[in-house]
Amino acid sequence: MKKVPEPAAAGGGSSKMHNTLVYIRQHWQLYVLFMLPAFLLTIIFRYIPMGGIAIAFTEYNPIRGIFGSEWVGFEHFQRFLSSPDFMRYLMNTLKLSVFGLLWGFPAPILLAFLLNRIMSAKTKQKIQLVLYMPNFISVIVLCGIVRILLSPTGLVNSLLGTSTNFMTMPSAFRTIYIASGIWQGAGWASIIYTAALSNASKELKEAAVIDGANIIQQIKAVEWPAIKDTVLIQFIMSVGNIMSVGFEKAYALQTDLNLNASEIISTYVYKKGLLDGDYGFSTAVGLFNTVINVILLISMNALVKKMNEGKGI
Repeated sequence: MKKVPEPAAAGGGSSKMHNTLVYIRQHWQLYVLFMLPAFLLTIIFRYIPMGGIAIAFTEYNPIRGIFGSEWVGFEHFQRFLSSPDFMRYLMNTLKLSVFGLLWGFPAPILLAFLLNRIMSAKTKQKIQLVLYMPNFISVIVLCGIVRILLSPTGLVNSLLGTSTNFMTMPSAFRTIYIASGIWQGAGWASIIYTAALSNASKELKEAAVIDGANIIQQIKAVEWPAIKDTVLIQFIMSVGNIMSVGFEKAYALQTDLNLNASEIISTYVYKKGLLDGDYGFSTAVGLFNTVINVILLISMNALVKKMNEGKGI
C-alpha cells in the first residue's frame, strides 16, 4: 500500500529556530572566538575614548592626566561662546555644510538617474569608472590640484585670460570647496542610488513608455519610489553630520588671505589643541560641535518621520 506523505509540521519555523539555538549552545566557543576580536576593538577604540570627554571640563595637563588636572566645569564652553569670533566660526561652518548639502546632495541622485538611462552596459561601465576615479584621489592631492589650477598662472586663468589668485579670495573659497567636493564624491555617492534603481520595476517602466510618459514622468512614477527610502535615510545622515565639515580639506585650502571664510570650527580646534596646546578648550569646542550634530540628527529624523508616514532611521 502506497504511503501518503505526511503534511509539514505547522511549527516548522519554530522548530528550525530551536535547532539553531541548540547548535549555538553546543558550539558557543566558536561564536565567541569570532565575535570577541570585533567586540574588543569596538570597546577599546569606540567606547573607552569617550572618557576623554572629561578633558573638556578640566584645565587639562598631560603630565597630571585627566584626574589630576584642575576641574573647571563649563568654563571652556563659556569662553568659546563668549568669544568675539564664535559667530564667525559657526557661520563659516554652517555655510559650508548647508550650501554643500544643498548643492552636493542632489548631485549623485541626478547622476544615478542619468546613468540609469544608459542602455549599453559597456558604455555605462566606462562612464562609471571615470566618475568613480576622483574618489580615490587623496584629499591633500586634490587640494594640490585645485591650487595649481586656480593659481595666477594656472589653467583657469589661462582660459579666462586673467591672472587672479582665486585662493586668496574669501568670496571664492566656499565655491571652490563645494565644487571640488561634488567633483570628487558625486560619482562614488551615486553607487547606492544606482543599486536602488536596479529594483525599479522594468514592467512598470515599459508600461509608462507605452502610455507615452516622458522621462520626467517615468522618473516620478517608477524610479523615484524605488529610491525614496534610501534618499531619506541618506538625507537624515547628512543633516546629522552638517557640522562635521572635513578638516583636512578646509585646512589644506586655507590661506592667510581667505581666513575670513575658511576658518571653521574643526580648523580652530586643531590650532587651539595641537598648535597652542590648549587641550581642555579644544576638546570643549569639539564636544560642542558633536552635540549640535546629535541634536540636528534627532530633530531631522523626527521631522522626516512626521512627513513620511512614520518612516525614518
